[in-house]
Amino acid sequence: MRFPTIPLAPILPNWNLGIKDSANRKWWDSWEACSRYHQMKKAGAQLTDPTLVHSILKACSSLPVRHGKSIHASLLKQGFDSLTSTGNSIMDFYMKTGALDSALFVFDSMRSCDSVSWNIMIHGHLSRGASDKGLWWFRQARVIAFEPNVSTLVLAIHACRSLGDMEEGLKMHGYIIRSGFLDIPSVQNSLLSMYADTDMERAEELFDEMCERDVISWSVMIGGYVQTGETQMALQLFLEMASNASIELDGITMVSVLKACANTGDISMGRSVHGVVICRGLDYDLFVGNSIIDMYSKCDDHESAFKAFNEMPCRNTVSWNSIISGLVRTEKHSEALSLFYSMGKAGFRADEVTLVNLLQSCKYFVDPFQCKFIHSIVIRWGYELNELVINSLIDAYSKCDLIELAWKLFDRLNTKDTVSWSAMIAGFNHCGKPDEAIALFQEMNQAQEKPNGVTILSLLEAFSVSADLKRSKWAHGIAIRRGLAAEVAVGTAILDMYAKCGEIGLSRKAFDQIPEKNIVSWGAMIAACGMNGLARDALALLSEMKLHGLKPNAVTTLSVLSACSHGGLVEEGLSFFENMVQDHGVEPGLEHYSCMVDMLSRAGKLNSAMNLIEKMPERMRDGAGLWGALLSACRSSGNSRLGAGAAFRVLELEPQSSAGYFLASSMYAASGLWADAARMRWLVKARGVRVVAGYSLVHVEDKAWRFVAGDESHPRAGEIWGVVEQLHDCMKIAERNESDCS
Repeated sequence: MRFPTIPLAPILPNWNLGIKDSANRKWWDSWEACSRYHQMKKAGAQLTDPTLVHSILKACSSLPVRHGKSIHASLLKQGFDSLTSTGNSIMDFYMKTGALDSALFVFDSMRSCDSVSWNIMIHGHLSRGASDKGLWWFRQARVIAFEPNVSTLVLAIHACRSLGDMEEGLKMHGYIIRSGFLDIPSVQNSLLSMYADTDMERAEELFDEMCERDVISWSVMIGGYVQTGETQMALQLFLEMASNASIELDGITMVSVLKACANTGDISMGRSVHGVVICRGLDYDLFVGNSIIDMYSKCDDHESAFKAFNEMPCRNTVSWNSIISGLVRTEKHSEALSLFYSMGKAGFRADEVTLVNLLQSCKYFVDPFQCKFIHSIVIRWGYELNELVINSLIDAYSKCDLIELAWKLFDRLNTKDTVSWSAMIAGFNHCGKPDEAIALFQEMNQAQEKPNGVTILSLLEAFSVSADLKRSKWAHGIAIRRGLAAEVAVGTAILDMYAKCGEIGLSRKAFDQIPEKNIVSWGAMIAACGMNGLARDALALLSEMKLHGLKPNAVTTLSVLSACSHGGLVEEGLSFFENMVQDHGVEPGLEHYSCMVDMLSRAGKLNSAMNLIEKMPERMRDGAGLWGALLSACRSSGNSRLGAGAAFRVLELEPQSSAGYFLASSMYAASGLWADAARMRWLVKARGVRVVAGYSLVHVEDKAWRFVAGDESHPRAGEIWGVVEQLHDCMKIAERNESDCS
């Protein structure tokens, strides 16, 4: 490459003066600087001022490295390399161009190295992210008592922070104190940032010792408190900072404070901070604007979030994601999908965060078409290798009952992480395939992938469905070996699993082994007693829970009512229901009323059940569950007159559910109303209702086999039907013998 021609100076001996004058006036760029040097060489003039070496090499650092190497060669020929200052300039050039090996060669070749030499080597490594190597050079330099510059110290502290090496960081802090650098604000702030990442107590000590605190110092402390979850401390410190007139609030501070408001759900404080942002003119900062949207979204104030969004002078993908995420979190999925289409029209392209949020909406609507549409976007925009997106897609397909597509995606993954395995196992559970879920977990074990709490929860759910005690104990053992059994969510799932196996004693043992029980674990234990017919034990547990200072919620009260219903404790159930609001502050919902109707119906008090329905709030009377409970009781008692009305409401509310039709048909048949019974079965065919058949589940050689009436899909169906015929013959013989004896 030829350099541009620059007019020669009239007198050759004045080249050095001309270059120095040019450098001082700073009118030349990199190409011109090197051009002057090369033209001087062509003219036969020699560089006589070594102080110009640094300026020339600095200019070359932004050009291809060969130009600097050429000048390096010229300096070697002239003998300038013997000067420490020249060696430092050459080293600095190589460091800035990334030629670390060449810089090291120059360093090793230097006759004498000063503090500048060491600073260049340390700074060069640290500024390029080579933290370990840079700190090694720093330790070597300390041996020869070099004097670091402030920039090197700041980078060294940052290296300790990025490596998470607190021991090295403490040594660095001690060295800084001994060397007299602690009073420098940038060094103090760097130390503060290091401590704020891992040890807020030390950060507080350093902050309190600081004579002068600038906006960075305050921002680091506020950000540290937010990061460690001490949001109230962060807000308190912000108020103290804002009261100091000498401190000018900046965007970084406001982002941390808005995050604190979002985490605590403090909408009042959030609005005040928003006001401060506007007054200080920081609302034009894109990051601050995005934080405002995020704060309002997490505080469920979508109107204010939209207003802030619309008032933003410029937006980016994060802005759209913030408001879409807020809508998805509060289950406003239609609005989220609508906003996604608006995002595309505005010329913004979705990223992985957008796609994951949209897949959450697909799951909510159980919409296979939307799910496939998002998948097509994933393919078109090249997100097929993004683990977060693919794992979310596997989960979405599973929740939309497209388990085959979920499996195809999972099977194609080159590397499967714990999240991938967990999503697929949960998908099999959701689609009613517990055996496949268990088999996949065993495959995960063979792949030596370590399960987490979510994986274990899915495994326990699979065994809950199968109700196989032997294998349930195996799953419990895995949870213990992995150290997860003590986690409240896992412990609760274990007790629920044992309850569904009918082992209430093991459920209670698992419950007692949970170190910190929450309202969910207490509710699960109450429900376990209820489903195993121990209604009085359930009521005793409720009293015990209240002694531990926990207040029943809607789910807990429903479990209590269900226990009373299945245990026949009608009076206790009625008393509890009537005092729910007064004693526990829980307003009865549709599920509570349905449970009460079921309880009264089971006790044969059909008129009382009907009276309760009539007293219900009108908006709740459209619950198919409560009319279904009444219809089931009418079938058992043979009350077809009341049952006819209940059947009408059930079929009106759930016309595509086969259960209502067969309940009504059974009721009419029990009352001898064969024409009405036949009409119900005819309606099932006429309306194209999908019949969900009941089945028996038998475990043979660690596999669950389903047996459905009329099913001939089993590979050994012929043998099975032969045995069934033999059993029928045995039953007929037994009946004949009984009749002969009578």
